[in-house]
Amino acid sequence: MRERRKQLIGRVVSNKMDKTVVVKVERLQRHSLYKKVMRRSKKYKAHDEHNSCQVGDLVRIVESRPLSREKRWVVEEILEAGGAESQPVIE
Repeated sequence: MRERRKQLIGRVVSNKMDKTVVVKVERLQRHSLYKKVMRRSKKYKAHDEHNSCQVGDLVRIVESRPLSREKRWVVEEILEAGGAESQPVIE
């Protein structure tokens, strides 16, 4: 039986590279001593073949073979378009 690939859901925080996006994945973790719930996050570089992701988009990324030194994930689908309306306008 073939193993299923890991899937993560996160927000695109950067799309400045060609065919690559940086996705921030947040998770909740309970502190071992104080039992307070903490928000932890990690950034992953993911392959975006058609440069279709915008900053603020909610995306699902899937584990893949190494595509570059840091890139081991591929954008599977855009779940929610965050696009330009979530970015502040700087003039």
